[in-house]
Amino acid sequence: MNTRRGYTLIEVLVYIAVLTVVLGVGYTAYARYEKGSRDLSRNADDIIHALRAGERWRDDVRAAVAPVRITDNGVVIPQRAGDIEYAFADGTLWRQKLPVLKQVKASTMRSDPRPHVVAWRWELELASPKQTAHVRPLFSFTAVPRGSQS
Repeated sequence: MNTRRGYTLIEVLVYIAVLTVVLGVGYTAYARYEKGSRDLSRNADDIIHALRAGERWRDDVRAAVAPVRITDNGVVIPQRAGDIEYAFADGTLWRQKLPVLKQVKASTMRSDPRPHVVAWRWELELASPKQTAHVRPLFSFTAVPRGSQS
């Protein structure tokens, strides 16, 4: 009597099927992770660009030598070396006719009067590449020109 045991063809096919399901689930999870990582990196870059633009705007407002003026689509900030104009058009924020920030959904710069000081507020919303974004990328910057205390 032969007592050697081995795997039958059915057992091998079952193992191969289980391995295929496990690898399929693992690949799907990895692909989702990879896409999420790419999206996060892109969002981080957009946030960095928006924060840099906001800090530059704050520096310009703080260095204003005369009252900031509102224009049709932005503001003009008087400086010692000349006026600096911020404008919003076609999804792009422009500073001195150079693009500062792209993929902007909305941008408003307005006076924000407070007791004893006139501050300026910039509300910024970045456009999301997705149709339904889970988080709206909103930013708010506030700056006070030098010498605006009353």
